[in-house]
Amino acid sequence: MYRLTILFIWVLFGISLHAKEYPRKLDPHYMDRNKDLIADTPSDPKKWIDPPTLVFSYAPHEDPNIYQKDWQDFLDYLSKTIGKKVIYFPYQTNIAQLEAMRYGKLHISGFNTGLVPIAVNYAGFHPVAIMADSKGKYGYTMNLITYPGSGIEKVEDLRGKRVTLTAPSSNSGSKAPIFLLQKQFHMHPKEDYTIQYSGSHAKSIQGILHRQYKVAAVAGSVLHRMIDRGEVDPKSIKVIYRSDPFPTTAYGYVYNLKPTLAQKIEKAFLSFPWQKKTGEACSLKKAFQRHDTFIRVDYQKMWENVREIEEEIHASSAR
Repeated sequence: MYRLTILFIWVLFGISLHAKEYPRKLDPHYMDRNKDLIADTPSDPKKWIDPPTLVFSYAPHEDPNIYQKDWQDFLDYLSKTIGKKVIYFPYQTNIAQLEAMRYGKLHISGFNTGLVPIAVNYAGFHPVAIMADSKGKYGYTMNLITYPGSGIEKVEDLRGKRVTLTAPSSNSGSKAPIFLLQKQFHMHPKEDYTIQYSGSHAKSIQGILHRQYKVAAVAGSVLHRMIDRGEVDPKSIKVIYRSDPFPTTAYGYVYNLKPTLAQKIEKAFLSFPWQKKTGEACSLKKAFQRHDTFIRVDYQKMWENVREIEEEIHASSAR
């Protein structure tokens, strides 16, 4: 039964990415001499790229267009630090974002939690930074939410109900809830509950607010941002389960940038001032109110639990 459920998850995941099975390990196209699980910069300088204009994108787990102005202060600082023009491109899907980096159209990006291992293995993504608070605390939880009066008080009440997920490729919006419901509560999709997809965390949250959905799995970080922006009254949402923390969106660059350029990009992330000299919060701080800084990513350690879920999915589907 466990095998069948995990296979069900992977089939859905494959469909969401055009039925393409992305590599679980680093693509043979790349080298990893220091065994950090990330593609090395090519040893041949002829394979380095140094574009006159760099393209930046933000993870499309919410509508990326609404964040373009929020990233402007950072992009201005990045452009000044590296001495090049940087443009924001709002890729609408995970697939488009992955393929753009794989084939050299995207140079700097934030990939959502569940997509980071795929981006590393398939697209040569080099994670550099993750948002954190002033104490260096980072991460988000997967929340199962409903509305007051729904009749759902605890996770066990989901039996026989329809659970709304975001998209099959999402960690907190799909893979983690299915995995954790099975592992911790012995509840299996199709047998114990049914699934529908909303397309995004924001749509799932709005669906709960308008009582279109009865229960949904969403990233706590997205829920917090919508509350902070005044889009959600916290009294209208009831959280019945919170997972252990997962890392949030990782930011970084494509592996084959010229090393001096890559170093400047890394410096820009880790030295970016979230507060202006006037004392005013920068546009990024206004959008991500619970964060105050970027800290360095340790991909091997921070994404261990995410890779574990992926390995379980693949191992079970191969049996």
